Amino acid sequence: MRIALATDPGDPQRPNEDYASVALPASGDGGALVLLDGVTPPEGDCGCVHSVPWFTARLGGAMLELSVSRRDMTLTEALAAAVTRTAAAHRDTCDLSHPRTPQATVVAARWSRETVEHLVLSDSVLLLEKADGSVHPVRDTRLDGLPPAVRARRAAVRALPRGSAERAAAAREYVRAVEALRNAEGGFFTAAADPSVAARALTGATPRAGLRSLTALSDGAGRWVEVFRAGSWAQCAALVAEAGPQALIDRVRELEAADPEGTAHPRGKTRDDAAVIHVAP
Repeated sequence: MRIALATDPGDPQRPNEDYASVALPASGDGGALVLLDGVTPPEGDCGCVHSVPWFTARLGGAMLELSVSRRDMTLTEALAAAVTRTAAAHRDTCDLSHPRTPQATVVAARWSRETVEHLVLSDSVLLLEKADGSVHPVRDTRLDGLPPAVRARRAAVRALPRGSAERAAAAREYVRAVEALRNAEGGFFTAAADPSVAARALTGATPRAGLRSLTALSDGAGRWVEVFRAGSWAQCAALVAEAGPQALIDRVRELEAADPEGTAHPRGKTRDDAAVIHVAP
């Protein structure tokens, strides 16, 4: 078995909100990976006294522990239990009903001798490299399908000069429009304080003999494909397998630095937190 992971903050002056971990049970039979991408809230009240890294560490740690210690639970059930456990840790101090309460995207995979299970919620990605060399990206595309009016707001924000008052005002309107769609019917879903959201995740299982590797990417790493169009998902998986997770993040950083204003490649953040896990089980 080969395991490699890397993570890097988008801004060295701010805590990394991504979480990446792998666990191998003492029995030596199977293992699990968990990758979370914390949702950065806009400036202002979020109803919680805790940071996003606090939340992703709690949720990710609970999800990993349950995934390996409770093999009787599905990954969906493990995520629901992890959300419940994390919510209980700060329900007495925080308003968990606030739309900006800490939340995250989720990628999880668990393997035994026979099977590899997976779960993906929101816009982080899991790449399944099949035994024949083909690569299947597991992507939750609901965030891509925002209503035309919301997409128009996003385009208007990106067309305005960075740092301008006009862009800041337009961005606030766009954020409010997106928040109205988060964890709502017809919108998209992230893991926050409601355990029922786990049922919204994409899940599946593959015979272990049919897979060569798993590569989990937060969207900050996945932008090599999705934003910069530097290669395909298959090429992305090959880069990570051959050169390692940090090599992918380094390539992303080079592309971000070459387009600091987001002129050629529009994006919400010039640089984003990035995390990559690669497992060849």
